[in-house]
Amino acid sequence: MLPAAAGYDRAITVFSPDGRLYQVEYAIETVRRGTLAIGVKSKDGVVLAVEEKTRKLQISNVTQKIFQVDDHIGVAAAGYIPDARTQVDHARFFAQSNRLIYDEPVDVEGVAKNIADMAQQFTQYAGVRPFGVALILAGVDKNGANLFLTDPSGTYIGYDAVAIGAGSDQVTDFLEKSYKPDVSLEEAAALAVEGIFIVSEDKSSTKSLKMAIIDTKTRAMRKVEDEELEKYAAMAKERSGRRAA
Repeated sequence: MLPAAAGYDRAITVFSPDGRLYQVEYAIETVRRGTLAIGVKSKDGVVLAVEEKTRKLQISNVTQKIFQVDDHIGVAAAGYIPDARTQVDHARFFAQSNRLIYDEPVDVEGVAKNIADMAQQFTQYAGVRPFGVALILAGVDKNGANLFLTDPSGTYIGYDAVAIGAGSDQVTDFLEKSYKPDVSLEEAAALAVEGIFIVSEDKSSTKSLKMAIIDTKTRAMRKVEDEELEKYAAMAKERSGRRAA
């Protein structure tokens, strides 16, 4: 770090002379070092996929990086996952409050904005630190399928496809070249798997993959089981083979 920046990285409320909040940038760097998470929107729904590296004796049927906020909204996280649980609990409270007050499911963008507002507050007050996690929010509401990204700065942005975590720059380049707006739900799932295989050490097995899908017909989030995941992995390998040929 440059000498001019010395001391300005100690407090969240102090801007550096060049207009930066270093603590927020450090939190964003935490996200970049987390394991990969991908969201892909299709005409039939939304796909969330993550890479989870488990230890030998760890029970892997409990997903640590994919959460359900409401029936129709899911979240994938990258970065400091305990912070993700706090944000997800906050989002669940907001979603259920919306049902009680307005008697209708909450909009996906409303949840994204609420989480971003919460994150922004933790960049503004002394005695706190920013959340070291970014969230991909996916869901189906009255506006159709939606995909949003929130980050530690309090920003939220809508996407057709997005990747966060380690290797996300490389995967983003791949998604920009490969994504098409009229992609089907199965193709979107295969695209997400192919994106994870690009940066994963294990490019053949689905053991470290977790996936959830929210389709426009049921508007309900469901976990993708191993057999279905294997099918998407086979599609991803076939697509990758055709691209390399």
